[in-house]
Amino acid sequence: MAYNVEEVIADSVHNAAQGGNDAGWMMHHVLDARELDFSPFGVVHLPEIHLFGMDISITKHVVFMWLAAIILILIFSAVAKSYKKSIVPKGLANFVEILVVFVRDEIVKPTIGSGYEKFLPYLLTVFFFILTCNFLGLFPYGSTATSNISVTATLATFSFFVIQIGGIIKNGFIGYFKGLMPHGIPLWLLPIMFVVEILGLFTKPFALAVRLFANMTAGHVVIMALIGLIFILKSYAVAPVSIGFALFINLLEVLVALIQAYIFTILSSLFIGMAVHQEH
Repeated sequence: MAYNVEEVIADSVHNAAQGGNDAGWMMHHVLDARELDFSPFGVVHLPEIHLFGMDISITKHVVFMWLAAIILILIFSAVAKSYKKSIVPKGLANFVEILVVFVRDEIVKPTIGSGYEKFLPYLLTVFFFILTCNFLGLFPYGSTATSNISVTATLATFSFFVIQIGGIIKNGFIGYFKGLMPHGIPLWLLPIMFVVEILGLFTKPFALAVRLFANMTAGHVVIMALIGLIFILKSYAVAPVSIGFALFINLLEVLVALIQAYIFTILSSLFIGMAVHQEH
């Protein structure tokens, strides 16, 4: 998880000693930050960058997004070299091929149908990037970039443009927006339905962003709360129960990391299929 147990305990003890119920220590371990905390070994302060009046400083989540990108580049470079030597995948290449085939045959092909090949590279990129970011948050001193609403909103924005561009290319600009309207509705309902359908174009990426953000944040908060119970209740008797449940939620987060990458990808693919094949 994206927290350090010793620091969580220290913050909890300090909060309990002060006699307060402030939950700021909990959010400190969940939210983005301008430093990488490796307590008790030290803290790395990240550079602050301001350009044209805008704050584009490097933050903890930015670092872990870069790390996720580097990991994926290294993995797929190694897989590509493996395929040059032999068309029969082995080891890492075999494992990656399983995931690629799963995304292609179980997610993209059934939801988009004909012409899915054009969108497969984007959806594979989204799936592996989200999956890697999710898993990086499960390691000690790690951080989950996908628990940042800015990150998930950016990913959802990319999906939004892919959905609209795909639909317009397939059906034409006028044909695409005309196809949004249900057939056979009364003329007096057309203005209302047009507004509803246009709003629907934006609610889909909004749902993608909030779903991923909320689910990746929730697990972290629950674990913090369970550990904090030991010090809030000031009882050693609570420790076995709190730690046991925290470990269970931590293991559950492994499943959540997989499921959320799957859900974001399949919903993006489904929305693309709805835009491209409006006749269905």
